[in-house]
Amino acid sequence: MTFADLGVIPPILKALEVQGYSQPTPIQTQAIPSLLDGSDLLGCAQTGTGKTAAFAIPIIQQLALRKDRQAAPRKIRALVVSPTRELAIQIGEQFSAYGRYTNVNNTVIFGGVKQGAQTRILRNGVDILIATPGRLLDLIGQGFVHLGEVDYVVLDEADHMLDMGFIHDIRKIIKLLPKKRQSLFFSATMPPEIIKLSANILGKPKKITIQPKQQTAELVDQGLLHVSKKNKAKLLTHILQSNNYDSTLVFSRTKHGANKIVRILNKQGIAAKAIHGNKSQVARQKALDSFKKGHTNVLVATDIAARGIDVEELSLVVNYDLPNVPETYVHRIGRTGRAKASGIALSFCSPEENVCLKDIEKLLKKRIRVIEDHPFVNDVPDISEQHSAPQRSVPHTSQNNGPRPSRKVHSRNRRRSYR
Repeated sequence: MTFADLGVIPPILKALEVQGYSQPTPIQTQAIPSLLDGSDLLGCAQTGTGKTAAFAIPIIQQLALRKDRQAAPRKIRALVVSPTRELAIQIGEQFSAYGRYTNVNNTVIFGGVKQGAQTRILRNGVDILIATPGRLLDLIGQGFVHLGEVDYVVLDEADHMLDMGFIHDIRKIIKLLPKKRQSLFFSATMPPEIIKLSANILGKPKKITIQPKQQTAELVDQGLLHVSKKNKAKLLTHILQSNNYDSTLVFSRTKHGANKIVRILNKQGIAAKAIHGNKSQVARQKALDSFKKGHTNVLVATDIAARGIDVEELSLVVNYDLPNVPETYVHRIGRTGRAKASGIALSFCSPEENVCLKDIEKLLKKRIRVIEDHPFVNDVPDISEQHSAPQRSVPHTSQNNGPRPSRKVHSRNRRRSYR
């Protein structure tokens, strides 16, 4: 199956070729034909499955082929609502990439920055608007955004919009949209609240469920390190100084915790930056750009702020704090091991987090491999009673199959590898 087989037009095929995409992913194979036929869509899929292209390609194609679209000023014909600034920016970049050989344009609006640059673009007219809920409603109230001509609407990461308290904003936005439209609804999970919300937005949608959980678990080499809460920072420092990881994404449960981790790492000479909701948009974008370019080797993030972080061949994911929601663990480790590449995910577990660990392993339907070969293992009693078949040593990361990232990292030593 190719993109051409799905009915994608030549200008977009050319753009996909430039991006290096030749074979559609499962969600793209199922979604693109349905969306080109005008169907509503309810998709259950996580980040990393190719869902952005699944809705971006048909929207761009339908707009590019429309003969009634005004040249200037353009009216907003498609709206994509995203929970975070980073994810909105990433979606905008992908729309630009796939539509580069068409005359379809887009812009992204989000809070945390002055609105001047965004409103200037809106005055000139855009075909596709990617927005976070708060800034979208703000600019609607000021008269800069009009949704009366929208034909396509996408709600992306709907479950996390609910987690972030955007449910009332979403309902306000939906009321402003034309009743006759094509609606797309994507969520990584489908709790009752999401199902109820989707029923209010969609007509009789086609349903697509992509479950990469087992695939992610197979692709990612997972390791569990039992450690006391007070020694987590020391363990992280030890791992980063002992291995040649080109890029490491560390997940912290709290914003304060993320800042604290960064301060500790920086004191040890490890280049690290934090990204979370208390950071300004400029600071968040600088930190993300620095990480993507390899100037910063370690990025410490909260789960919400990590939405939109897309780094090819990410070397290592560290769960500094285990998540309370098991599905979040799968989403985190899925940041590495993408596109059929292998990856490494290490999780720190203090005695207080054993309940979270049990829930995660129940979801995975297997126990995570325990790594006991670290200096702080003796601080936690009875590890052997918690997990069977712990491993005392692990192979070096250089034995990992697949190409190594091109970015260079200066490690202090390579005494021990955690893979």
